[in-house]
Amino acid sequence: MRWSRRSITQALLAMSATIAVGFFALWLLESGLQAGPAPSPPLLPEPDSVRWARLPKPEFVEGILANGLHTHRDTVEKHQRFTDLLQGYYVSPVVWQQLNQLDRNTFDFRKVTAGKKYTVLFQPDSLRALHALVYEPNEVEYVIFHFDDSLRVEPCARQVQVVEKSVSGVIVSTLAESLSEQGLSPELTNRFVDVFAWQVDFYHLQKNDRYKLIYEEEQVEGRTIGIRGITGIYFEQHNTRYYAFAFDQGNGIDYFDEQGKSLRKAFLKYPIEFTRISSRFSKKRFHPIAKVFKPHLGTDLSAPPGTPIRSVGDGVVLEARYNSRSGRYVKVKHNDTYTTGYLHMSRIASGIKPGIRVKQGQVIGFVGSTGWATGPHLCYRFYRQGVQVDALKVKLPPAEPIAEINRPQFDSLRQVIIRKLDRLSFSAGHDLAGN
Repeated sequence: MRWSRRSITQALLAMSATIAVGFFALWLLESGLQAGPAPSPPLLPEPDSVRWARLPKPEFVEGILANGLHTHRDTVEKHQRFTDLLQGYYVSPVVWQQLNQLDRNTFDFRKVTAGKKYTVLFQPDSLRALHALVYEPNEVEYVIFHFDDSLRVEPCARQVQVVEKSVSGVIVSTLAESLSEQGLSPELTNRFVDVFAWQVDFYHLQKNDRYKLIYEEEQVEGRTIGIRGITGIYFEQHNTRYYAFAFDQGNGIDYFDEQGKSLRKAFLKYPIEFTRISSRFSKKRFHPIAKVFKPHLGTDLSAPPGTPIRSVGDGVVLEARYNSRSGRYVKVKHNDTYTTGYLHMSRIASGIKPGIRVKQGQVIGFVGSTGWATGPHLCYRFYRQGVQVDALKVKLPPAEPIAEINRPQFDSLRQVIIRKLDRLSFSAGHDLAGN
């Protein structure tokens, strides 16, 4: 094969281009080695989520950020004052002055009482500088005292949740014992008895009497703090059935039977929450102190010292004083017909004095054994037209029944409650929330 001049020229040009490209590649490689490694790409800012994850988790005590602070929880001891709670912590002179000048409408230091909870938050330094103090007068309310640059008092309240619950049972001994065995408080027993006080003799219950009860419980942060109220009751005694339905006609909750008749009388049956009757009204009783037989024209209710005594009805205080026989006592005039007396009190409630108007259920004193008494009890006296009568047997007119205008709403509510009661068996209770 013979090469033409033109083919030889093209081959030479191709070889020259290949050599040139090779030399250029070697030059680039050499330049790169001399310049060192390529620079790293710029660092991107750290995401906020990553930075926040590295921060300590915030800790709060009653809404106060407590990170970096020490916390001390305690209860107020007997005879302690508010200033005693600050001992051992540093409070600036400015804040001390503000404390001394604090208005009672903002906080009344006299109401700091033994047994109440409080929490102190302070700096973990040698001074133990006080940051805040939280005082809890009850399960719901609390007051925060902020002590940083100047005093700031912040009244607060926890959220109260109302939960509908139910309970049922068969009585073996007493109603109180039956409810207590199911972990329920005496408060529920007292509410139950107040509803049926004039219809049922709770001192003569028989074995196998039965009950079903729907009520509302108040809770704070999952803890039970009290009973809001009873919604409905079914009670069976001696084959007689009783119903109670809570209904508000505009003047507050009252209780009615299935026909809409009021279960309430003009007066509470018992001036103290359900307890033991130690001596009934009698025309002839052996007096334990005088040692003779004489009329006992009152009803003695045995109860622990300090038990609150309630006025059985609205009225005006006639007397509130002490004498040698009755001890400390209060007498209340309810109307032109009825007057009641409450004897042997350990003390009379604050503010109770002649001329003061009291409401039904208002605390007027506390059980004691002053005067002619051998032990703590209340001697309860009931007067009709100035003559003492048996408070537990007196015939009283009932309160107003369901008004016709409220009848449709009451009938609808009654049916709802009866359906809930019918779903209960005579056994331990359970929550009804959501039903």
